[in-house]
Amino acid sequence: MIYLLPMFTVLIWGANTLVNKLASHIIEPSAMSFYRWLLAMVILTPLCLPGVLRQWTIIRPYLAKLAFLSLLGMALNQSLGYYAGLTTSASNMSLITSLIPLLSIFFSVPLLGKRLSALSIVGAVLSLAGLAFMLGQGDLLFFIDQDITQGDGLMVLSAAVYALYCVLLKRWKMPFSNWTLIYLQGSLAVVMLAPLWLTSEHLLPPQESLPLIAYAGIAASLLAPWMWVKAIDVLGADSTAIFMNLLPVVSVALAAGLLDEQIHVYHLLGGLMVLSGVILAQIKRPLRSTPPATALPLTSPRP
Repeated sequence: MIYLLPMFTVLIWGANTLVNKLASHIIEPSAMSFYRWLLAMVILTPLCLPGVLRQWTIIRPYLAKLAFLSLLGMALNQSLGYYAGLTTSASNMSLITSLIPLLSIFFSVPLLGKRLSALSIVGAVLSLAGLAFMLGQGDLLFFIDQDITQGDGLMVLSAAVYALYCVLLKRWKMPFSNWTLIYLQGSLAVVMLAPLWLTSEHLLPPQESLPLIAYAGIAASLLAPWMWVKAIDVLGADSTAIFMNLLPVVSVALAAGLLDEQIHVYHLLGGLMVLSGVILAQIKRPLRSTPPATALPLTSPRP
């Protein structure tokens, strides 16, 4: 029964990719990012603010690091995802997002002192080839003759930003709970996103966007992270992280079923190559002195 926690989490985050795509055509990305975190912080404030005030002397030295993490994981990552939804499909968004564990491994080399295994290198080559195959619609060398679309480029940047966020979250281990960490970062994100929100043509969200904001702000930002952290506590980080490989499968299936997106052979083959490379790079090989570089567990809200 405990395995339902990471499964439900992946389902929520997979559906959130569709929410990103739908929201991009209903509400401005700047407003969507702002309202998502504003709603989440309004809900968390009664629960988390008293604890934050009690721990303020402990929290204050970490404010600069918290602000940078918030900029990466909640302001930039989220906003890039919403802007990407304007010019790419939900299927492409989810398959590109699946590169995050692989990118985390490579960022872990300089930032965490991890050793890069041969399997990680082979997995990286296979995943990048799969990504090129998918984005080139079956042509591995498409980038020689044509540019990558803006939406796909933004999603690659979003994945890299979030991978860096995950590694820094591991490097800057902070002495407070996950909920306090999420609350502090989310509150800082609201402040950072406010100027961008003020540039929106319509400051108030349209009525049809309210269910999307509610889903992103409650299910994807609060409920899913709670279940994910709970699963990590019970199952362990490594066992839980394996479920993240199901995210693109869920997202692509939902996009085909609910958004009527066409799934082509190059999506399937390219996606299989990406997932195979990520899984290959995550295989543990015992080392005598240094533990293998593995994908870092996600303990904060996904895109």
